[in-house]
Amino acid sequence: MDSLQILKAGNHRSKIVKEKIAFGVFKFLSCVIVTILFIILAFIIVKGASVLSWDFITTPPTDGMKGGGVWPAIIGTFYLMVGSALFAFPLGIMSGIYMHEYAKSGRLIGFIRMMTNNLAGIPSIVFGLFGMSLFVNFFGFGDSILAGSLTLGLLALPLVIRTTEEALKAIPDSFREGSLALGATKLQTIRRVILPMAMPNIITGLILALGRVSGETAPILFTCAAYFLPQLPQSIFDQCMALPYHLYVLATSGTDMEKQIPIAYGTALVLVIIILFVNLLANALRNYFQKKLKTN
Repeated sequence: MDSLQILKAGNHRSKIVKEKIAFGVFKFLSCVIVTILFIILAFIIVKGASVLSWDFITTPPTDGMKGGGVWPAIIGTFYLMVGSALFAFPLGIMSGIYMHEYAKSGRLIGFIRMMTNNLAGIPSIVFGLFGMSLFVNFFGFGDSILAGSLTLGLLALPLVIRTTEEALKAIPDSFREGSLALGATKLQTIRRVILPMAMPNIITGLILALGRVSGETAPILFTCAAYFLPQLPQSIFDQCMALPYHLYVLATSGTDMEKQIPIAYGTALVLVIIILFVNLLANALRNYFQKKLKTN
């Protein structure tokens, strides 16, 4: 074996060792992240399981939030999630389609993408102040479910736009060219070819947006959340309780913290269960679109 072969063999062994080290580091970091997640979940489950019951889920808070359950907060959180999704999802998906499929590349589109990325990183409390100024005061919606939903929709909108655009980028141009070559219009190509293929990845972005919206406190603090409101809202112009704000109130204020802290852990556990249920439902929907795409 000459020196060149020896050198090649040494380089090959070195690459293998480096690859194993890198793989080990990545595997270790992944295990650390998963372990931390399970520790947090276990902590919430252990602390909150003692108060979790059917009565806790289906009854309103009583005795100044020192007893009772979280039913109004669950309903309020559901209303806000649905309202924000009705606003952000269609607008965000259509904006992502326009930016990738119709708009020509240039400084303007680059500027819009940059501002969209910047909006995604703005603290949620800024959206809350903006929502209070625009929806509560300027449009006169007051502290209401409508104002809170629109504010949360604005919060989720940049994430929906960017994930939609990235999902469309993942579709090869050959599918677009083939559809157009067969005589389909651009709109027909997008609706019948591109969107069905991109839908699983788009739904992933919607899952992330819903997860962020469901746990936000600052935006609803300024626009719709009530400190204590045992009755259910009657219209979109009413205030409502919400699980994130209710959890914040229980953990930071009150007259009997010893009774409130277990309820706060139970509220946190209910919020985690709702987010888990929403994610499972969205994942099932994504799998449905993936199977439908394969069968077609």
